[in-house]
Amino acid sequence: MFIDELTSAARAFGITLNRRQAGQCDRFYRLVVDWNQRMNLTAITAPKDFAIKHIIDSLTILRAEPTLDGLRVIDVGTGAGFPGLPLKIFCPSIGLTLLDSLSKRINFLERAVAALELKGVECIHARAEIAAQSEYREAFDVVVARAVARLNVLTEYCLPFAKVGGKFVALKGSNIAEELDEARAAIKILGGRALEPINVTLPNGDPRSIVVIEKQTPTPAHFPRRSGIPERKPLSNALLTGVRRLDRRTRDKVEFLTGVAELVSGFAGD
Repeated sequence: MFIDELTSAARAFGITLNRRQAGQCDRFYRLVVDWNQRMNLTAITAPKDFAIKHIIDSLTILRAEPTLDGLRVIDVGTGAGFPGLPLKIFCPSIGLTLLDSLSKRINFLERAVAALELKGVECIHARAEIAAQSEYREAFDVVVARAVARLNVLTEYCLPFAKVGGKFVALKGSNIAEELDEARAAIKILGGRALEPINVTLPNGDPRSIVVIEKQTPTPAHFPRRSGIPERKPLSNALLTGVRRLDRRTRDKVEFLTGVAELVSGFAGD
């Protein structure tokens, strides 16, 4: 039943899954449904909906990055493994890191990786703002996320993981223009440049937007800020406008001091 729904959805989206890939997706689906009875992994469990809204939705990244083979990829805030595990199934040569802050989800992901016989997958239990200040900082060719956070917040958490020359790919819903404009400051300050969004339509008619941010310069060392601060005090376009009026040396100082001030205010607010 699920394989039939997945095969049909993949064909409608222009993707061909071989027998092994279809079988792995089927085992993954059964694992999620089974574990979902004991912990909250997803509200989407009907075979057709799971095939389209989880598997195919994850694979929309391939419209932006069709050649992931051999690259090092991190899925930030992976949850039940989306989009990371479908990407690994479809592109088995990628080196994949799954990052999540909930230990129960990491336990599930480790079981899933073993059951699917996937090689080259690392499951990390950590918050993004902590992991981004470790050996994982600026270590990945591609950073992916399918989170509900606003793009200016998500960029602060994700872009520090990308190498200079790498990319951050965010899977978002439709009507991304306002959110992308809101994130201009965060993208610029964190060392990135946004490309034109790629709009796609899932086989059920749901619209999606893929935002690709190229990493052009190293992310300043004080980003991402401590837990909760990016949500409470997102990097603003007003800050970027003021900084642009300054000469280069003063601009660098302002960006640094702004980060320090925001860190201090974060301590004060705790």
